[in-house]
Amino acid sequence: MRIDETDVAAEYAETGGAASAKVAAYLRDLILRDVLKPGARIRQEEIAERLGASRLPVREALRMLEAEGLTEHEPNKGARVPRLSMHELDVIYRMRERLEPVALAESLPQLDDDDLARLEDVQQRIERNTDLDEFLELDRAFHLGTYSGCHIDPLNAIVTRLWNSTQHYRRAYVALGGQDRMWVVNSEHRLLLDAVVRRDSPDAERFLEGHIRRTRIELGHHPSVFEGAP
Repeated sequence: MRIDETDVAAEYAETGGAASAKVAAYLRDLILRDVLKPGARIRQEEIAERLGASRLPVREALRMLEAEGLTEHEPNKGARVPRLSMHELDVIYRMRERLEPVALAESLPQLDDDDLARLEDVQQRIERNTDLDEFLELDRAFHLGTYSGCHIDPLNAIVTRLWNSTQHYRRAYVALGGQDRMWVVNSEHRLLLDAVVRRDSPDAERFLEGHIRRTRIELGHHPSVFEGAP
């Protein structure tokens, strides 16, 4: 179910939290759930007023989110949600095609039976799911879960940042395909999960690269997704 901005603000107010981490959590949720869309301005005074906070934690929160790839600062204009051109997204996806298989290869030897059971559970939930927002959360949990054994912090940070920066476009891709195309996603996930369980790094890397590549190519066939991009 799509999040309602008013409801989130009310929930935040009930916690009584005004720290930068909680402001960041509030804004992160709005961005990842597409309430704040690419190009949307984030005005510090409005966020501070809505949450009953001072502007200092809002500024700190925006710096945190910028490091995560969820916001950017434009000189003389302030913060906004980044908006990617088709070419920028293509480049970011090609970065993902190269970096995420490395994270997966680093992760595989460290995954234990409990980790594999969690991945199986997430994939079963994906296969039963029909809600777009829930799919995006589960899909993120599935893929980042396969990388959870990677202990190379700079690599993990880059992978997460690239995931964050492409969230809106991943949502658009899934919405374009609808439920009729989910069998493709699930088939690719199953191939990947089978390779992970077998600890077959070459197969796992190959399946993952193809999975990411297919999304990149499909999005390139839909220029309307990028309308308004610089």
